Amino acid sequence: MAKRQAYPAGTVGEGLTRHGIRRRDFLKFCTTVAASLGLSPAIAATMASAIAAARRQSVIWLSFQECTGCTEAITRSHSPTLEHLIFDLISLDYHHTLQAASAEAAEHAREQAMKDNAGKYLVIVDGSIPMSNPGYSTIAGISNYDMLIATAKDAAAIIAVGTCATSGGLPKANPNPTGAVSVGDVIKNKPIINIPGCPPIPTVMTGVLAHFLTFGKIPELDALGRPKAYYGETIHDRCYRRPFYDQGKFAQSFDDEAARRGWCLFKLGCKGPVTYNACATTKWNDGVSFPIQSGHGCIGCSEANFWDAGGFYKALSMPLSPVQGSLGAAIAAGAAVGVTVTWFNRSKKGAARASHQKMTVDDLKREEK
Repeated sequence: MAKRQAYPAGTVGEGLTRHGIRRRDFLKFCTTVAASLGLSPAIAATMASAIAAARRQSVIWLSFQECTGCTEAITRSHSPTLEHLIFDLISLDYHHTLQAASAEAAEHAREQAMKDNAGKYLVIVDGSIPMSNPGYSTIAGISNYDMLIATAKDAAAIIAVGTCATSGGLPKANPNPTGAVSVGDVIKNKPIINIPGCPPIPTVMTGVLAHFLTFGKIPELDALGRPKAYYGETIHDRCYRRPFYDQGKFAQSFDDEAARRGWCLFKLGCKGPVTYNACATTKWNDGVSFPIQSGHGCIGCSEANFWDAGGFYKALSMPLSPVQGSLGAAIAAGAAVGVTVTWFNRSKKGAARASHQKMTVDDLKREEK
């Protein structure tokens, strides 16, 4: 029987061994992470060796104006599970919801982690930062703004998790009484990885951490600072209902025959065409399902200003109430593109007509007749 490899104390591998996690199981996890990041499965063995030999990454998790949904989400991660892997991948040195320490001992742990790991620790932030009055949200008598500035000072990178941290989220919704802003509005001199969602997908959060541990750097990001591996395509691009959209088959209500047949929920307000996330492929609850599969349209929760974007149950191509921010513009553009492309594919003379004719849903119906 082969002797189990011994890892130095304090490394990820030592923690895995201590918890009885076999190398075979760890390789399966690395294969899953590699696939989710768009990497070749062949890199799984290299990833496993690199992570196992690495010292546990110091992480400081700051929760500001939020609902604790992001923490709730990551505790439900299935690949890996939080209790069997994440606490061995990283050293979670501060998290005021999960940590045992409290009061002065808790703040001492944060300060000590910053001192011992200067320039190397990661800061995870969920929740927005109130700017109108520091007293709206404080921890140990320290305003969210002051704590973020102090903790980020010697960090290697910042990971903003949840739409509140990445773009202000619900606290920033009209009329924004606290003057809520995102992490990126405050921190300008550190790399920031944005993982939006309300809440984000658990395995997306853990996958980003695994990438950092493996390669020692942040993953490839898009123009909004989101990992391309997870936010490179819209939910609509990978939705299993997409063929019905392309055929012009839409549910008219949540309980009609079309809905029971699994037809597209576009007319019921689904924001999948303008929402970038991995819900349709990574899914939730151990990969069991996601909102659209459960019969509810996407509400666009990983996009900025989604709460004010004209109503969750209004179709993108229909008149919307005034909207603010980038999602409003994306809705208008996405609706026009989505419907025009559908018509273009159906019309024999689409190439000649597409340049000068704008199509609506009603136009599409007449075209099909």
